[in-house]
Amino acid sequence: MNDNPLLDFSDFTRFDAITPEHVRPAITVLLVEARTLIERLISDTVPATWNDFARPLADGTERLSRAWGVVGHLHSVKDVPPWREAYNDLLPEVTHFYSELGQNLALFSKYKLLAASQEYATLSAAQRRIVDNEIRDFRLSGAELPDDQKPRFQELQEEGAALAAKFSENLLDATNAHAEVVTDEKDLAGLPADVVEVARAGAEKAGIQGWRFTLHAPSYGPVMQYADNRDLRARMYRAYATRASEFGDAAHDNAPLISRLLQLRAEEAAMLGYRNFAEVSLVPKMAESPEQVLGFLREMARKAKPFAEKDVAALRSFARDELKLDPLEPWDMAWVSEKLMQRNYAFSDQEVKQYFTEPKVLAGLFRVVETLFSVSIRPDSAPVWHEDVRFFRIERNGALIGQFYLDLYAREEKKGGAWMNDARSRRVVDGGVQTPVAYLICNFSRPVGGKPATFTHDEVTTLFHETGHGLHHMLTQVGELGVSGIDGVEWDAVELPSQFMENYCWEWAVVKEMTAHVETGEALPRVLFDRMLAAKNFLSGMQTVRQIEFSLFDLILHHDFDPEGDKSVLQLLEEVRNEVAVVFPPDWHRFPNSFSHIFAGGYAAGYYSYKWAEVLSADCYAAFEEAGNPFDPETGRRFLDEILSVGGVRSALDSFKAFRGREPSPDALLRHSGMITA
Repeated sequence: MNDNPLLDFSDFTRFDAITPEHVRPAITVLLVEARTLIERLISDTVPATWNDFARPLADGTERLSRAWGVVGHLHSVKDVPPWREAYNDLLPEVTHFYSELGQNLALFSKYKLLAASQEYATLSAAQRRIVDNEIRDFRLSGAELPDDQKPRFQELQEEGAALAAKFSENLLDATNAHAEVVTDEKDLAGLPADVVEVARAGAEKAGIQGWRFTLHAPSYGPVMQYADNRDLRARMYRAYATRASEFGDAAHDNAPLISRLLQLRAEEAAMLGYRNFAEVSLVPKMAESPEQVLGFLREMARKAKPFAEKDVAALRSFARDELKLDPLEPWDMAWVSEKLMQRNYAFSDQEVKQYFTEPKVLAGLFRVVETLFSVSIRPDSAPVWHEDVRFFRIERNGALIGQFYLDLYAREEKKGGAWMNDARSRRVVDGGVQTPVAYLICNFSRPVGGKPATFTHDEVTTLFHETGHGLHHMLTQVGELGVSGIDGVEWDAVELPSQFMENYCWEWAVVKEMTAHVETGEALPRVLFDRMLAAKNFLSGMQTVRQIEFSLFDLILHHDFDPEGDKSVLQLLEEVRNEVAVVFPPDWHRFPNSFSHIFAGGYAAGYYSYKWAEVLSADCYAAFEEAGNPFDPETGRRFLDEILSVGGVRSALDSFKAFRGREPSPDALLRHSGMITA
């Protein structure tokens, strides 16, 4: 067992040595180790103190959480059958352990004793916060349930975890199952050359003639935005909109999983004494109640909908009068939007993309981080899970602060989207510091034809976004597991640093330095940037109400929707759209079946967090605007000290107020979105 790389915690994860066969032996050992530790700590001979009880429990279970985190990570970025099987094989046992842990009355009692002891007042702010959070989480895990109900609660947790994993797998399998093969070059009209080249390489790899387009974002997005062939767009749209539904392979249909997940969540809420799952979800968040969030979303919708209605009216009239498209169909929206943007602002996303070459973008991103937070980022080395992955270190005054893996390109075995996850958290151990390590994952197009990869401006913004999450994790100064980095930060505030970083993608001083045309090496011309800036809020009303639509659907689904009732999930979605939407997809659209954020990603009754945190992030960036310098050293230092460094030691609202000196205001977000003037 000593040669099992999953059990090697001496340094970086040995991704070059780990195989699916290592998972069961390693996780089994770590589960036994953790249970043995818990048995010792609940003994009457162990006092309920921080050093005797709380810290050993956190330290002792970290090995299991880190190893299982590696397995979960590989399940996301390397979802081939052996890794899927290894993950799913152990998922019930790991879920059972954590459910069991959360219901352990002896542990719960010791935390309550510690909270009531004289020692509690002498603990650090971080330690007190951990104790308070643990007591809250024990209650949410069913620790106070009668003994005869605890097994059922554990069953709910285990089945829910298995269904969430299956939801994600179904979506990936359904995404991979469809491809459009174009054999007539005329049907490629309008498509960018690099997209065509990738499609040609994809067809060649598949052993077929022509060009192969998939439902993965780097292929699907450009087809919808640029392809002049309306039939091709319509076929791609329908395939994408009906992924993991009854219109495809029944084995990949997520509809039954959605129904079952909602039933499980409703039962869990009832067992805990809450009226609905939304109330459970909000307990550890900033928002005080579902009603408060519903009010926030509807107020944002009230302000945004008039702008959204103007946006869609402009699209329809342009499509009808200049493109002879009437009616404007959903598979036309991105294509018409691109044409209208080109007419109004005299540029296209594809034109801009040629300037955002990968080496310049990374250098520009790192320069922003280094300037804002007085650090340096350097290439580093560690074992990786794929040859595309790179590794970097962050230093301040020559001392290591944190490190991160960067996995930029889309692959068929990789889950879609972009995310940051923690590989290792910061903590102080034996007088030393365990530095944090993060995963930064994207799904961009890889380089083709010997040239560097080029990114759309949206993709650059995504990279800055995920880096913001990474900085939250890596620049923390907290030394206690549980409130270090992003740990312990309220879910509806965790997007603040990520959305904050997006603002720098709109600063000319930044953009100028991180662009070099893929052919000529010239920086993005100022005149082109000014057109981008003028178009920044192009269709922002439509985009805003779309996010609100998703957020309202999620919250109402978990607040007052009866999964056993007569109304279907799709009927609820239609009601939400009738309230806030300006664009209505076809009846056969199956959006919920691919809404992995809430059914497989931890955002259940929490999708509103994106818009909620956007208020906070825009308000924080406004502090730099008020200082007259996006890199104002004093404001940057305060943002580092009051937001990034403190992790989950105090409430996110307290951190915000420490930085801004007041309560949050939505004015900056509305101004940045073009919905109010300065």
